[in-house]
Amino acid sequence: MHAQDIMSTPARTVRADAPLADAIELLQHFAITALPVVDDRDTLVGMLGERDLLRQAAVVTAQATGPRLVRDVMTGLPVVAWPEAEVADLAAVMVQQDAHTIPVVADGRVIGVVSRCDVLRTLLPTDEAARRDAQRRLDAYADGRQRWPVTVDAGIAIIEGEFDDDTELAVAEALVRITPGIAAVRVAEKTG
Repeated sequence: MHAQDIMSTPARTVRADAPLADAIELLQHFAITALPVVDDRDTLVGMLGERDLLRQAAVVTAQATGPRLVRDVMTGLPVVAWPEAEVADLAAVMVQQDAHTIPVVADGRVIGVVSRCDVLRTLLPTDEAARRDAQRRLDAYADGRQRWPVTVDAGIAIIEGEFDDDTELAVAEALVRITPGIAAVRVAEKTG
């Protein structure tokens, strides 16, 4: 799995010359912990995160005044990822660099962000996350229709519905089996 598969889009960014209050409002409004900071050409120039704001709050408390623009508080050039970066590599970088959010960049522009939560959902999926991913795969194979509902309990997926032939069944089982968080696949038997 790659960064482009798990990144949040569209990327919420803030300009370096924006008032700090605007950045704080964005963080609160979208319930996120960090924002990529861009210049007037939308080129990534830094990150503004909760840690930067907390550090600045301590300074303001001590001095009774503080900076008013994002560029005065942001952290310089952050660790970045390309859309094809492996999720396991992102996890390693997050640990090594103590990064909570990594911007995903293509053609010099921020196209998304990957947070620690995004990585954890991928590497340690819950049954519901695995079910959604498996269902998405099955629906894509069925040309966007939900022909085969899937449930997941304790990592065991159960596929329901009717299959036209053994090949269709085998493909559906394979699609669900490769879903992160799925340990086993069963096909519900039709009664009636």
